[in-house]
Amino acid sequence: MIQLDIIKKLHYFDLKCNLTLDNEVVALQGSSGSGKTTILDCISGIKTPDKGIIKIDDKTIFSSFSNINLPIRDRHIGYLFQNYALFPHMTVEENILFGVKNQKDYNMDYIKYITEIFKIEHLKDRKPNQISGGEKQRVALARSLAVKPNVLMLDEPFSALDKTTKEIVYKEFLEYKKNFKISILLVTHDPYESELLADRIVSIKDGMCINCKTNELKLSV
Repeated sequence: MIQLDIIKKLHYFDLKCNLTLDNEVVALQGSSGSGKTTILDCISGIKTPDKGIIKIDDKTIFSSFSNINLPIRDRHIGYLFQNYALFPHMTVEENILFGVKNQKDYNMDYIKYITEIFKIEHLKDRKPNQISGGEKQRVALARSLAVKPNVLMLDEPFSALDKTTKEIVYKEFLEYKKNFKISILLVTHDPYESELLADRIVSIKDGMCINCKTNELKLSV
C-alpha cells in the first residue's frame, strides 16, 4: 500500500498529490510536464517533496513534519525508468541482480521464476546490445522485481516498443500482476494503455489530480 499527501514546487506550478493505493495498478495519465514522473521520483527518494508525508505499508518513508526522509536504498521500491537504464558492460543476469543485496545468500529460484515469466531466461549471458528492445524492457522489469519490492513504479515502460511487441508485453504484465500482489504506479500519456492495464486512472494536469476513476475495461489474459 502507498499513501502520500505531498506538495513539491516545480518551475511552472506546485505539484499537489493526495493519493492512496492498495495492491492494484494505478495509472498516472497526463501530458508531458504535468508532474507524473515527479510523483514517482518523490516516492522513490530521487526528489524530496517540500511538504507532506509518504507511507509504504504503514511505514513512514518521508515526513516533513517529523523530519523523516529515508534514503533510496531503504525504501524497498522497484523503479523501471523510461530508457530502461541497463548497464551495457554487464550481462542480462548481472543487470537483473545489480540491486540485490547479499547475492551469495539470495534465493536464485526467485530469479528463475521471474525470468521464466518474462521469457528471458535464455538471455542471461548476453549483453544489452545483443538483445531486442522488447527483451530489454523485460530485463529491466525483471531487475526492478529482483529486489522483491513492496511497490513497483513504471515510467512510460512501453513507449519504445513497436505495436506488436507492446501487445505481447501487455499480456505478460497482466500475468505478472496476478502473481505479484503489490502496489503498482504506471506513468503513461497513452489513454489506451491506461484502459488496458490499470485498475484506476488518475489524470494529472499542471500538478493537480483532476480525475480519478475505476477502470472496467482492462485487457484479459
